[in-house]
Amino acid sequence: MPVQTSRRPTSPDPVSGSARVSAAVPGQPGGGGRRAAGGSKKRSRRKDPLWARLTLIFGAVLMMSSGVALVGAKAVIGQATGDIAQRNLLGGAGKSGAEGGDSLDGPIDLLLLGVDAREQWSADDVRSDSIIVLHIPASHDQAYMISIPRDTEAQIPPFKKSGYRGGTEKINAAFQAGARNGGGWEGGAQLMAQTIKNMTGISFDGAAIINFGGFKHVIDALGSVRLCVSQDVKSIHMGLVNGKPKYIANAKLDGDKWEPLIHKKGCREMTGALALDFARQRYGLKNSDYDRQQNQQQLLKAMARKATDSGTMSNPLKLQKIIKAAGESLVLDTGGAKMDDFIFTMRGITGNDLVMLRTNGGTYNGTAANSREALNQTTLDMFKAVKEDRLAQFVFENPSVLSTRK
Repeated sequence: MPVQTSRRPTSPDPVSGSARVSAAVPGQPGGGGRRAAGGSKKRSRRKDPLWARLTLIFGAVLMMSSGVALVGAKAVIGQATGDIAQRNLLGGAGKSGAEGGDSLDGPIDLLLLGVDAREQWSADDVRSDSIIVLHIPASHDQAYMISIPRDTEAQIPPFKKSGYRGGTEKINAAFQAGARNGGGWEGGAQLMAQTIKNMTGISFDGAAIINFGGFKHVIDALGSVRLCVSQDVKSIHMGLVNGKPKYIANAKLDGDKWEPLIHKKGCREMTGALALDFARQRYGLKNSDYDRQQNQQQLLKAMARKATDSGTMSNPLKLQKIIKAAGESLVLDTGGAKMDDFIFTMRGITGNDLVMLRTNGGTYNGTAANSREALNQTTLDMFKAVKEDRLAQFVFENPSVLSTRK
């Protein structure tokens, strides 16, 4: 049975609730030293990046499912997560006690935000172009990924932390509006979570910010990932210099002669650079951002599948390689739950259990007047099914919401 644990602070102001531990993320505004909740003593700086420690966690869970004693696996996870400082990414959009927020039993809803942060960009001037709701039913044996279109028109509420007064904008602007003026990525995630809650009615158990750029080294540590390209697409970011991929901007600066890089239709193994470049493409795709959404979902699933199917997560040497390569590519909020409890609750889910769903039938649903779109009725009904934990039945009755990608 899932481990039950207190998960949400009861303070009316979730940002200052004592159940949270805040952590500074290098390069982001609003940082500072971490302090234990309710105390003044600073915690020692963690030596390993968060993604690296999460890798150890998943590895321990997989080893447990392969026959390692429960007590032993629990000890490994406890050691790996001993000094992980979570950030409050949900604000007031977390599940309340009435919604089951006091226990890991029942359905789990996570918000995954993908950012494409680059060194030359300010940390508080980044939009989240990949917005995924991850729903895990009460059975905890499946997971569903639903991407929200970046151009969806949304009512973004006021956000005191960044001084944002509220307005009607594309939903991907919510992260940027919350991050400005010292709000940082934490503020960006909080405003995005509240915007989505207002739009869909879904409250969240946890959230994660994924830096897609940081995943390159993780994929390379895995060796490669297998991705399927549904249509030829010319990269707008990278070209080929002497047959090797290189950013076009860098090639121009270096005076290199380059040729177009075209991702050809078909399934193949891709290195980190090629996989991330493919997942970033939007222009030239038949369904623009919708196809990119599916490609990014496919990338996340491919990484999970490769890690589990290749035995990487149960091999200490391979795990160490990933730990060294990963860097800080993930910021996490488990809603106040202990990391080991949270991971043990989801231990039955593998990469093969991830189901990819699509909104608006996978095509643009709006007008050219303002380049914004709306969620159609089927999509709104799908989010209602998420909230009521009857998504499996909804998908059975509406197979058109299934992504065609594998």
